[in-house]
Amino acid sequence: MYGIKKKLGFGCMRLPQDEKQDIDYDQVCKMVDIFLENGFNYFDTAHGYHGGLSEVAVNRCLTSRHAREEYMLTNKLSDNFFNSKEEIIPLFNKQLEICGVDYFDFYLMHAQNRNNYQKYKRCEAYKVAFELKRQGKIKHVGLSFHDSADVLDMILSENPEIEVVQIQYNYLDYDNPSVQSKLCFDVCKKHGKKMIVMEPIKGGNLVNLPPLAKELLDKNNIKPAALALRFAATPDDIIVILSGMSNYDQMIDNISTMKNFVPLSEDEIKLTEDVVKIFKTQDLIGCTACRYCIDGCVAKIPIPDYFSLLNAKKVFNDWNTNFYYSILSSKDNGKASSCIKCGKCEKICPQKLPIRDLLVEVAKTFERQ
Repeated sequence: MYGIKKKLGFGCMRLPQDEKQDIDYDQVCKMVDIFLENGFNYFDTAHGYHGGLSEVAVNRCLTSRHAREEYMLTNKLSDNFFNSKEEIIPLFNKQLEICGVDYFDFYLMHAQNRNNYQKYKRCEAYKVAFELKRQGKIKHVGLSFHDSADVLDMILSENPEIEVVQIQYNYLDYDNPSVQSKLCFDVCKKHGKKMIVMEPIKGGNLVNLPPLAKELLDKNNIKPAALALRFAATPDDIIVILSGMSNYDQMIDNISTMKNFVPLSEDEIKLTEDVVKIFKTQDLIGCTACRYCIDGCVAKIPIPDYFSLLNAKKVFNDWNTNFYYSILSSKDNGKASSCIKCGKCEKICPQKLPIRDLLVEVAKTFERQ
């Protein structure tokens, strides 16, 4: 559908990096090539990913090396890069130029929620996008979404011409009252919209399972990533799922799962429910490491990294987490206790995490004298 050949998409938000934390362009080129060779063709980027370098990587590793008909490219209009209607088209043209293309197959109003949607309305962003579609610079207009189902229902009711919706959908968030994966899915169905899935593996949380959950899947000879990907791709109304593959091995693993995709059986769906029950006993932080919270942090706190360490401490009681925390906080990063509680991070967090309170827990855990 829409020219998408297979249900796995290449998300360009977590690209491989070298020891200097720069994008490893050689590895990305290799990954792009093997992805296309195996019949996959959907790529997703945004202007702010990798500090603005994701679009550069798309150009260097994909669009300058492959014919336009070989791939489909999605980009997004993010609200921190425009403040008026007049600024949208220059930004859009800049995105085209950086990516090295004449049009985007999909262009999404990025990370819509009850707050920023008002800005998109005020700046007539949806109208501008559909005008660009009429000019042939966008093939399909959609939105990505992070809020409750009632807000999504409102947006789609006010913009019935929207073609696709990108939602967070995975088996851990399926009945999560904050993320509301199933409820958002149902709203899209109600409005007749096809869906793109982000965070099918929940930022790696559904790969790095608690020991009991891993044992359960091992007994059934099922790989954690494969179970998560197949769960997200099973509904017919989902046209593609995005995986932020951070190295070549992850790419090969995902390709092996999705090249000849098989929907989950009833027994496998029951397994996901059992894994969720185990997760609920762990009291883990549901951070997906999207890193949106870091951009506005005046204390320069690497919030997702600290949350990952706290989760690892809870699940594995790993003493190495104390060492890693000391290393992280000794670089040009603020400690968890450096938080000034401004709340900017919580306003932008797609998972609606109580970040300020959680940083207090991080500080208590890792900053003991």
